[in-house]
Amino acid sequence: MIKIKKTPNADSRSAIGSPSKEELLRSTYQHIEDVQQAMAWMGGQLVKSAFSHDHTKISGIDDFYESFSSGLSEQEFKAGKFFQNHITERHHLKDRCPDDVNLFDVLERIADIVTAGMARSGTIYEESLDPDILVRAYTNTIKLLQANIVVVDDIRSNA
Repeated sequence: MIKIKKTPNADSRSAIGSPSKEELLRSTYQHIEDVQQAMAWMGGQLVKSAFSHDHTKISGIDDFYESFSSGLSEQEFKAGKFFQNHITERHHLKDRCPDDVNLFDVLERIADIVTAGMARSGTIYEESLDPDILVRAYTNTIKLLQANIVVVDDIRSNA
């Protein structure tokens, strides 16, 4: 969990009375630290996505190789056992978008399509994503971050 300290005096909409310049400065520094913690957590989420990327290709290499080398049409390949397992990976947003899609899934997809395209053919296939997916990812990422934050009176507190 990310622990952040209450800082109502860092914003005029929530300030209690009229804080001193020193209190405003302390609250602003605390807010900056809180944002840094949140972004570090987000970076950790990206690292987790990176390290688990295409894990079904590794764990299912026999099925992957069989599907890959069998000369199946794209439709047959996508209907097969390997691909149906592979699209359980969260970044396959066009084939099976999770209800709780988030921006980490979107960023993994972007990294996937750009690196795959550039490494395999030197270009990227025509790409688009349903705007509704992006809106859901944005909203779900806010909810995910919020669920991983606890606000405490004192940053050293256990609660």
